[in-house]
Amino acid sequence: MRKPSRNHPGAAARKAVSRSRPLLSDNAWLSAINDRTARVGIIGMGYVGLPLMRTFCGAGFSCLGFDVDQAKVEKLNAGRSYIKHIPSALIKRVVDEGRFRASADPRSLRECDAILICVPTPLTKMREPDMSYVETTAHLIADNLQRGQLIVLESTTYPGTTRELVKPILEASSGLKVGSDFFLAYSPEREDPGRTDHTTETIPKVVGGFEPHSQKIATALYGAAVRQAVPVSSCEVAEAAKILENVYRCVNIALINELKLTFERMGIDVWEVVRAASTKPFGFQPFYPGPGLGGHCIPIDPFYLTWKARQYGVSTRFIELAGEINTAMPEHVVNRVAEALNTFRKSLKGSRILVLGLAYKKDVDDIRESPSIELIELLRARGAHVDYNDPHVPKTPKQREHDLGLTSRPLSAGMLKSYDCVLIATDHSAYDYDMIVRQAKLIVDTRNATANVRTGRNKIVKA
Repeated sequence: MRKPSRNHPGAAARKAVSRSRPLLSDNAWLSAINDRTARVGIIGMGYVGLPLMRTFCGAGFSCLGFDVDQAKVEKLNAGRSYIKHIPSALIKRVVDEGRFRASADPRSLRECDAILICVPTPLTKMREPDMSYVETTAHLIADNLQRGQLIVLESTTYPGTTRELVKPILEASSGLKVGSDFFLAYSPEREDPGRTDHTTETIPKVVGGFEPHSQKIATALYGAAVRQAVPVSSCEVAEAAKILENVYRCVNIALINELKLTFERMGIDVWEVVRAASTKPFGFQPFYPGPGLGGHCIPIDPFYLTWKARQYGVSTRFIELAGEINTAMPEHVVNRVAEALNTFRKSLKGSRILVLGLAYKKDVDDIRESPSIELIELLRARGAHVDYNDPHVPKTPKQREHDLGLTSRPLSAGMLKSYDCVLIATDHSAYDYDMIVRQAKLIVDTRNATANVRTGRNKIVKA
């Protein structure tokens, strides 16, 4: 979601509107939830917002989807999806039934009883939190805030954001007060695009209210849409729980990436080691190495905690070390490509490299923080000619920090033979790895995607 503009109608008129609406009692709020008359607004129609809309509409609520991207709004209102795992048929159905519409007009937020914030929380180039999307969205809500509304931040962030950043903006700009005029909570998103074993509906939802009334209402709202709402004592606990989830994965992935480098030197296959260790029925959970971290959460969110911890004079050494290891993986992969080419008396400079997979994980179209992007840029910087193929990403979109300007090349036996090296960066299920290995001159496999290929293994280098 792009940053919303703050060029809206006058603040005085908006404040007058916000005080005209009666404040619902807890019982009235609970009744509106139980009979599904509460209207849910979701800000940010992306990989978090769209699944959330599907969940609430599926539970019988009507939803408003707000996004500043007019193209997204038009697609949604026409019943078209732009995210692979959210089918267009679902969107068309809820639009046709009158249970969902999208809007780029912030005044439409006044119609909602609850407003859920699902906007990006990226890092700056100095690895500090970029809270501009949350700040701008909070101002936008405050300009249109109605008495009795519930505001919930879902964006992953550092402990204290809801209390220290969102609440002051909402109160100062609207003239309303949390607990007496409106309600406020934090409930972290737990999306994992592409999963079929867990969905937004089945994943428990942690909910931390700013005060008891906010807690009661927010927990009841989520409890009516998902299988289990998990109330905690404060917004800060909910914020910290999300950070812990991502730190846990970040540190363990860094550990296995470091072991991969160690075992590589020893001539030991780390994938076989993990497979063997996974036979232990207790005390071990498998994590797998890769070319780097991708997705919105794991590469970014742990650094929100390191930044906040510094304010308390605490050094989060595990997180920072994990970050160093994980961010070094793309460079390691490129070095492995150079070494592999060298065995064929080829220089990386001038070589033709085909990267398989642009998405950050298999079988999705999500390229947020994908290591494939950095791999392509690093290979280009060292003089290679680089193309890519991804059945889920037909062309590279312009991103905040990257603009590769590439289109996915269709796979064929002839085109595979034309490259000096095929680099498997994402192990999509759609790929015929037997055919790829058979036709390619050299394979560098970062995902163990070729584990079951029996012929041509002398052409495969793991990285």
